[in-house]
Amino acid sequence: MTTFASVAPITDSEPRWPSVLAVLAAIGLYLSAPKTMMPGTGAATALKVAVPAAELALLIPLVITTPHRHAAESRTRRSIAICLTGILSTANVLALGFLVQHLVHGNVGGGQLLRAAGQVWGTNVIAFALWYWELDAGGPPGRLADSGATRDFAFPQMTDSRLATPGWQPRFVDYLYLSFTNASAFSPADTLPLTAKAKLLMLLQSSISIVTLILVAARAVNMLG
Repeated sequence: MTTFASVAPITDSEPRWPSVLAVLAAIGLYLSAPKTMMPGTGAATALKVAVPAAELALLIPLVITTPHRHAAESRTRRSIAICLTGILSTANVLALGFLVQHLVHGNVGGGQLLRAAGQVWGTNVIAFALWYWELDAGGPPGRLADSGATRDFAFPQMTDSRLATPGWQPRFVDYLYLSFTNASAFSPADTLPLTAKAKLLMLLQSSISIVTLILVAARAVNMLG
């Protein structure tokens, strides 16, 4: 792991709203998934209701009680945020499994497959952006408490002081961009993973993206053609 020079932070908090919008977008994508992608009528209804309900039940209290992330954030609130990300990721992996199952059996049209693949891929980007944001150097609380803490990702602004103002810290949007480029190109663009944890997370995200884009989306386009 690499430690960067410690400098005084410019702010002592980070707004939560960008990540909240991302979670709401993921919930919208989940609700927009074709019902035929679910294993059965009863299961489809249960999952359609239970997953968004659980995510909102965790998200709303966080938004109300802590609209900003702070260095002194309680472990309970951070655990809730990580649990929310875990539910989102698990639901998306299940959706990918149902998608591959329908692909194997060939009982769903190309248009529905393509729509479902887009939903899974988009949620994959959001879910891993949340993981990177929550885990890099102890998450927002850890990074705000110590700007020179050991990092899991090396952003260009951290390796060259000429690229950023003193005390620059990555925010959620930076991790969202990292997640998008990794899901699109199956490799980091300008930000490097430094630890085994970061590399394994990026490996897992790329694997999900490869299955979604190459196997599912390509099959859907072939069926439409």
